[in-house]
Amino acid sequence: MRLRRSLVSVVIIFLFLGSALVGFSSMFMGGREEEVVVVLETSRGVIEVELDGESAPVTMGNFLQYVEDGHYDGTVFHRVVPGFVIQGGGFLPDGTQRDTRDPIELESDNGLRNLRGTIAMARLNEPDTATCQFFINLDDNDFLDYREGGSDGYAVFGRVVEGMDFVDAIASVATGSRGPYQDWPVRDVVIVRAYVKD
Repeated sequence: MRLRRSLVSVVIIFLFLGSALVGFSSMFMGGREEEVVVVLETSRGVIEVELDGESAPVTMGNFLQYVEDGHYDGTVFHRVVPGFVIQGGGFLPDGTQRDTRDPIELESDNGLRNLRGTIAMARLNEPDTATCQFFINLDDNDFLDYREGGSDGYAVFGRVVEGMDFVDAIASVATGSRGPYQDWPVRDVVIVRAYVKD
């Protein structure tokens, strides 16, 4: 009888630990199922972005890791093109580029479109090259969407739910050249802090 009770206790403990580990992994890995909102406190106002981990788990997990590492704090929106996008997350105000982790696989074929107010990952010409830089669409940029047999597209992984007026304010700033870069705001637009909303 004592042996049976001991075995039952051991099984219960393992079941508890297993469920705890599953909960932990779903919270901190790319496959979060609960609603996740990231707050971007910028020098032009606060922008809140709701992430879509169901459609873009790898992309969301990558973005959240950069957020939790403090990577975006102090970076700038370095590319502002009215009627197109505002892009940031990779450069400091002096033009220094932040170190990045390895690139991630492209998740542009996820059913999400590059509509006004959505957030997507920037990348190089090759598909699987996105690291930390992201952009917010200022218009419905359907030419950035994935098309089978055509464009590889850009992976959308969320949308602005608060602060689109501040996004538009950033889009209206004067821009110029900074080193080899074009469309850089004359007065820096800084991401003061990025964090996951409670």
